[in-house]
Amino acid sequence: MTIRNLELTQGDADDDWARQWVASTLDYSVFRITADGTIASWNEGGTRIEGYRPEEIVGQPFSVLYTDDDRVNGIPDAVMDSVRLIGHHDAQGWRRRMDGSTFWASVVTTALRDHLGKFSGAVQVVRDVSENRRAHEAAIESERRFRLLVQGVTDYAIFMLSPDGYVTNWNNGARRIKGYSAEEIVGSHFSRFYLPEDAAAGIPQRGLETAARDGRFEAEGRRVRRDGTTFWAHVVIDAIREDDGTLVGFAKITRDITERREATELLEKTQAALFQAQKMEAIGKLTGGVAHDFNNVLQVLRGNLELLENRHRRDGWSGERLAHAIDAVERGAKLASQLLAFGRRQALRPTVVNLAAMVRGVDSMLARALGETINVETVVAAGLWNTLVDTHQLENVLLNLAINARDAMPAGGRLTIELANAMLDDRYVRPFSDVPAGQYVMLGVTDTGTGMTSDVVERAFDPFFTTKPEGQGTGLGLSMAYGFVKQTGGHIRIYSEVGHGTTVRIYLPRSTQVAVDPLVRHEPQATRGGHETILVVEDDARVQSTVVDMLTALGYSVLKANDAQQALTVIRSGVHIDVLFTDVVMPGTLRSPEMARQATQLLPHVKVLFTSGYTQNAIVHGGRLDPGVELLSKPYSQEELAHKLRDILGTPGEAIPAAAATPDAAQVDGASKSTRTLRVLVVEDDPASLDAVCEVLQMLGHDSARAANAKQAMQRLRIDRFDVLLTDLNLPGDSGIELAQQAVAAYPQLHVVFASGDELPNELPVGFPWKRLRKPYAIDELSNALQD
Repeated sequence: MTIRNLELTQGDADDDWARQWVASTLDYSVFRITADGTIASWNEGGTRIEGYRPEEIVGQPFSVLYTDDDRVNGIPDAVMDSVRLIGHHDAQGWRRRMDGSTFWASVVTTALRDHLGKFSGAVQVVRDVSENRRAHEAAIESERRFRLLVQGVTDYAIFMLSPDGYVTNWNNGARRIKGYSAEEIVGSHFSRFYLPEDAAAGIPQRGLETAARDGRFEAEGRRVRRDGTTFWAHVVIDAIREDDGTLVGFAKITRDITERREATELLEKTQAALFQAQKMEAIGKLTGGVAHDFNNVLQVLRGNLELLENRHRRDGWSGERLAHAIDAVERGAKLASQLLAFGRRQALRPTVVNLAAMVRGVDSMLARALGETINVETVVAAGLWNTLVDTHQLENVLLNLAINARDAMPAGGRLTIELANAMLDDRYVRPFSDVPAGQYVMLGVTDTGTGMTSDVVERAFDPFFTTKPEGQGTGLGLSMAYGFVKQTGGHIRIYSEVGHGTTVRIYLPRSTQVAVDPLVRHEPQATRGGHETILVVEDDARVQSTVVDMLTALGYSVLKANDAQQALTVIRSGVHIDVLFTDVVMPGTLRSPEMARQATQLLPHVKVLFTSGYTQNAIVHGGRLDPGVELLSKPYSQEELAHKLRDILGTPGEAIPAAAATPDAAQVDGASKSTRTLRVLVVEDDPASLDAVCEVLQMLGHDSARAANAKQAMQRLRIDRFDVLLTDLNLPGDSGIELAQQAVAAYPQLHVVFASGDELPNELPVGFPWKRLRKPYAIDELSNALQD
């Protein structure tokens, strides 16, 4: 039955069926209220729900069942007034049990009338609906929390779409990411967030169709904010359906992943840059080692070819072919130089310069190299900074870039050389581990040629890579530029587009020092030699022999050593040496720079000249020659060697007649006949001096034997035959004079030479011819003393 529609008369209330229903009902508290508001009856349901037994509640005002707040607010009186007026009253609210606890109740109050229709009271039916309320409140709380959650999310744009794609609600994250307020966007179609071209291509609608079909759509792409800027978004669209499967709309979640994507792209670029740097470093080490051996071979070829050229200069046929051979060596030397440049193994001589003067100085050279069909433009920014760079090598780089540009413009075009100040910030240099942020001078070379594909740009710096036809390029021009710029501490990039030309930009670190004039040119000088003594330290026998011949032809006295340790032995012997000419890369534990350092301590006047085809950072640090170091790179010509020697000696030397530049066959034969190999017994108690003198004798072409005292010397004389006895005066035991007297008495043909650090008298009472050497003695003095 419907309690709400129950309106009973007094007579009806006494009916048996009503009493039976009231008495048997346990889920409802059903009781009668008199007209003055007193409880007149009570059922078992009331006892179970509200806690009162009939004798405890009947006769009480029904207002005791309400809370204190309701009584204060007059709720019970308002209920009775409503029942009198309209016959019933429905409400939900808190009710008070006998024990003081409360519960949420659904209350229906119905008027009672007598047979004349007069109001006689009311029936109130109360049901405990606390569980329903808790469920309702939980739903409301859940909805509230969900709303707060969605609104509180600011890293994601979360909003709903109608089945047609129109925005129906909007969270704070959507406002932050996309820039629209809810009032501005609700009711708009979500396609307005897409790029115009994507919207025109139907991408938004395909996303909805996929979500409706599969339940979910996920993608990444560019999206547009309210201010017109774009960002990279990760998008998820979920279909929302009723229990019966009816589509009611879509839930769309958008996240701004611009930073993450940029970080990923940066990581990929960094990894690619690291791989490229590692590849370049590995190839550089390989090419550096190859160039070293190659330069030694070229040195032997060049030196001997020049000696032959001087000897056969009157024979036109031979001279022409020797000149061709020397040209081929020059090309090989240039190739080796490019390999060293790529491997960052050049010995650079940087100076502080303003590149504006250098670029203007090579304008005419570039015009000649490029031809009339190429228009060269130079753009120099005002206030150009200085930089520290080897201008000679930079000129080579600029020329190589210009020639590459010319080859890319076979029908002619425009070449633009640009100089400007540049700032490379942290964001730019982040992918490049070897490029520090800071101030640079930018040298740009731009052509209007055919351009390069991205694959070609990626490989452009690889050595021997070229797109030119076979025989028209070595593929080392850009790799040489790359190695030189990196060794200088700079940065180089290529920007190119097929059909639109290429730009190569070189960034060189700024220098705050005062610039020098890079255009100073030295006039060529005639080849000049001298009579100084030069110690050649070279482990390659063929190179050593060639260098000795070149120096001899220039008039110098030459000593030889095969390694650094042997060179020190010669130096400690006391022999006069003017120049130490040593290879940088030597076998053994003693390195050439350390040998040179010890040599200058022993002989403060000695000049040191290094030579090498590959320095291995022994005298080059930070890509630059150490201060005060002189280097002659292999392969070098006799003319270059002559100029370098006179330069470090600081004197003009003597002109070398062309005919005397190398001895002819008759002179060589005569010299070999007049020079006799001697067997020399050297007696010296100082081990270092003993080793040194024997090394010098070996260099002079003589055989030597050693003895530390007179006793050992006599034992050697009895075993072997000797031509010369070379003995120190001061020996342990018998003196050098006493030894000589015994030796000549036994072997009258023996030639005696006394050596001493003290002044020797002109006459000695020994009874046989002798010669003297005052330590330290020169090589020619020793050679003369050995002759009869």
